[in-house]
Amino acid sequence: MAKVTPISMRTTAEQFDLLTKAANALNIDRTSFILNIACREAENVLLDRRLFQLNDEAFDAFEAALDEPLTQPEKLKRLLTEPAPWEK
Repeated sequence: MAKVTPISMRTTAEQFDLLTKAANALNIDRTSFILNIACREAENVLLDRRLFQLNDEAFDAFEAALDEPLTQPEKLKRLLTEPAPWEK
């Protein structure tokens, strides 16, 4: 079993009540509700990182790599067909 690390946070009474009501609506405890939502959002943030900046030299190298033919297409096929780690 993985080591459990506590997370502590302060909320207003209104936030606390809102989180409690939402958790109750799903028939789960407040901690599970907060953790599920926070982890889902964390995954979305990391998956949505589409913008990256490169200098001209790095961009040219990136573009050249994209133009190269695939050397191991079976690995790409496996990547595109396997479920994501968070879906397993």
